[in-house]
Amino acid sequence: MTARTLKQLIPAMQASDGAGVKIKRSLGQSQAVRLDPFLMLDAFGSDKADDYIAGFPAHPHRGFETVTYMLDGHMLHEDHLGNQGHLTSGGLQWMTAGRGIIHSEMPQQESGLMRGFQLWINLPAAEKMKEAAYVDIPAADIPLEQLTADSFVKVLAGETVLNGKMIRGPIFGLSTEPLYLDVQLDAGQSLTFPVTAGHNAYVYPFEGEVFVEGLKVANHHGAVLTDGDKVKVSAKDKARFILLAAKPIKEPVVQYGPFVMNKPEEIEQAIRDYQAGTLTNNQQAKTLAIHKSI
Repeated sequence: MTARTLKQLIPAMQASDGAGVKIKRSLGQSQAVRLDPFLMLDAFGSDKADDYIAGFPAHPHRGFETVTYMLDGHMLHEDHLGNQGHLTSGGLQWMTAGRGIIHSEMPQQESGLMRGFQLWINLPAAEKMKEAAYVDIPAADIPLEQLTADSFVKVLAGETVLNGKMIRGPIFGLSTEPLYLDVQLDAGQSLTFPVTAGHNAYVYPFEGEVFVEGLKVANHHGAVLTDGDKVKVSAKDKARFILLAAKPIKEPVVQYGPFVMNKPEEIEQAIRDYQAGTLTNNQQAKTLAIHKSI
């Protein structure tokens, strides 16, 4: 097996999105800072209501998937298909924008901690215009492997092997084969995860710092990894991080705000469709399958 190590470190930058929600953005700081097929990774986290209360009012998407993982707090998702979902602590929302979706994500709390991640995953050209779909996955449906009293692995998407046991998350079977893990390590602990060779991989610590093959990754820094079929992550002190990996699409990416396509003329068409009110035409409500190929 070939161990992955650090290729690039990306410090998260302070930014805002939606109606003024304060975030830390690593991937997606600019259109040059991506990791195919990952377009953007935002971390949000505050116990100050002014940092999140305005939320994300209704807005469109086309051509990719949005994945929202709520560590703490409560958000309400609503979209033009009639979907309504409550994203609460530990829950996951997986939305395929496809040819077009208009949705909102609004806080359902006026105080307290709201913390989590939003990840954008690109779709290949052949899937960009498929029907939109959406699913809410509560915390109880996300596999959690408790390793010690203070360490665990949650498998949100894809599958991994721990202690000789295969663990599969609720989302799998996508063309990009995403792996999404939430890992907490005890002080002095190390874990090694298999990662498919040829897939791009990324480690992002959000509590404490971690080490990849002995090289430090500071808090709220993203680590792009070299190729290989395994990655070893360790912690000197208690730490928590997410591990992402997926099959690169290797197609041109043209982005204009919430639209991600392959050609400029496709972006122009998306803008015209949105302005004309036809971005979401001829679609029916669809729910992503859980524990099935989507």
